[in-house]
Parts: sequence; C-alpha cells; structure tokens
Amino acid sequence: MKTNFILVALLLTVTVALAQSQTPRADVRQKSQRARIAEGRASGELTPGEAAPLNKQQRHIRRAERRAKADGEVTPAEKARLERKQDRASRNIRRAKHNKLDRNPD
Repeated sequence: MKTNFILVALLLTVTVALAQSQTPRADVRQKSQRARIAEGRASGELTPGEAAPLNKQQRHIRRAERRAKADGEVTPAEKARLERKQDRASRNIRRAKHNKLDRNPD
C-alpha cells in the first residue's frame, strides 16, 4: 500500500515536471514581452493606459499556457496557438511603444 502511494506521487511529480518544460520558447518570449512593457513604462514610451491592456494580454497568454500544460502534454496545436497569441502581443507592444508620429513638435 505504501509503495503504491509512493509510485503514484512519483509519477505525478514527473508528469508535472515534464509539463513545466514543454514550452521553453513560450516561457522565454513571455519574460521578454513583460520586460519590454516594463521598459516602455520606465522610458515613458508607454502610458499607464497603454500598458494596462498589454499586461492584460500577457495574463491571458499565461492562463492559456497553464491550461495547455494542465493535462501534462502540450500538443503541437496548443503550441501553435500560444505562438500566435505571443506574436499578436508582440505586435501590440511595438505599436503601443511607437505610436507617436511626431516626437519633436514645434
């Protein structure tokens, strides 16, 4: 009985560990995008009103990644979906940081 419990606990731990490492590219991109938003806020390129929806989008991506990992396996379709979400977020960050047409008004 005790051996079965230990085996189940070990199997569960291994499954969770594998699920954690199935999206290393998404994890790196997520960290990079969060840093870009913070940098934009610090430099003044992003206003609080511009940063709020970008941060909300990052939370949405993080939730989608957790849902994809929840069953212990991230399918290629789930990876592609995460990649598209991150591509869209990256474009939105760039647009928000570069949305001023004339930085030196006369």
